[in-house]
Amino acid sequence: MSRVGKQPVSVPKGVEVSVSSPEVRIKGPKGELQFQYRAEHIDIQVGDDQVVLTRKVEIKEAMALHGLTRSLVANAVQGVTEGFSKTLEVHGVGYRAEAQGKTLTLHIGYSHPVIYESPADVDLEVADAPGVQARIVVHGIDKQRVGQVAAEIRQSRKPDPYKGKGIRYVDEVIHWKAGKTAVA
Repeated sequence: MSRVGKQPVSVPKGVEVSVSSPEVRIKGPKGELQFQYRAEHIDIQVGDDQVVLTRKVEIKEAMALHGLTRSLVANAVQGVTEGFSKTLEVHGVGYRAEAQGKTLTLHIGYSHPVIYESPADVDLEVADAPGVQARIVVHGIDKQRVGQVAAEIRQSRKPDPYKGKGIRYVDEVIHWKAGKTAVA
């Protein structure tokens, strides 16, 4: 049996979980999330303060979906209560970032500013931080959406392995490369 899938998901006070066969709705103080699951393979039981997932059939596909569905439910519960965030840092001389509402303007070494429009359910925040030009914080209730937005922002100027310039995650490690050396 799945080690992840067999663990029940605890539901805190103020969070409402409802299941209508192929769809799960989770409503909490920060918002509402919904997703579809494979009802022919997985059964979801909602109790007083926990959600329990079981497999209907013992086939390989159901085993894979068991843990996945449980993780999706747990992430949705955490998202509507606490939310998720990813932090990016902008490194480089003259690089900067500005946020106005849902629009992020990046000045990252191109001849033009890079403008990124975030989705409606994701918030962007730019702050100054010591040692970096700017720190971009991506907030939202959907874990997948927050990660996707952060990845798209990072993609606009990936970290350079020679000088370290670019946009990187806060905990990302850059493997520096040695540049050319002059032969004497």
